[in-house]
Amino acid sequence: MALTNLPGPFDYNSTRNKLLLTEYGRNVQNMVKYIVALPTKEERNRYAQVVIDLMGFLNPHLRDVADFKHKLWDHLHIISGFQLDVDSPYPKPTEEAIHIKPEPLKYPNQRIKYKHYGKTIELMIEKAKAIEEPERKRHMVQAIANFMKMAYVQWNKDSVADEIILADLQYLSNGELRLEENINLNKVEFRANPYNAQSNNNQRRGSNQNQNNGGRNNNNGGRTNNQNNRNNNNNNQNNRNRNNGGAKKY
Repeated sequence: MALTNLPGPFDYNSTRNKLLLTEYGRNVQNMVKYIVALPTKEERNRYAQVVIDLMGFLNPHLRDVADFKHKLWDHLHIISGFQLDVDSPYPKPTEEAIHIKPEPLKYPNQRIKYKHYGKTIELMIEKAKAIEEPERKRHMVQAIANFMKMAYVQWNKDSVADEIILADLQYLSNGELRLEENINLNKVEFRANPYNAQSNNNQRRGSNQNQNNGGRNNNNGGRTNNQNNRNNNNNNQNNRNRNNGGAKKY
């Protein structure tokens, strides 16, 4: 028997045109394609404004972006394949400007002498060496030394003597920056991250709760075993009584 009224070929996404901006969906792309084919610019302008409003409604998060309308009009031109001829309130972007690649980031390759102080300390020391006013330079050097002590304690999670910090300061500055011997640096104590401590406490509470639950389960298991033993003893006693009662008397 011949098969009739079969549906036509299925419309799969793999056979459709590629979505240029997926966040707007295929319906918006089809509407833009329809606008491009309109014969008069007046119609294209009117329908383009409707599609712009729809695009803003579909992506409300773009409202927080600077120059929100400008970005929507750029997206409209991109979706149209830069073929849309309308009176846009913004300059029409070019395909070359859209697909331009940014310059690769330049990563620093400079060697850090002490990782626990970081590169910023070395830059601050170079700035302090260039200061000519003695009083201002002294305050700057003392601030650098206090920062170095804080960084040392946080990195090593231990206290440190002021003499070590002053020696490191002298080494990093090639002997040009020094503090007076009677100057004491700020007292710094290591402080653990409160979030990590709270997480550890939650883990300990969870472990203790599991142990308590395990203990209660073991106790319940022991009571169950005792109850079973008592039931077995009662059954044995009943069996003996039945056997004695049923014995023949001579």
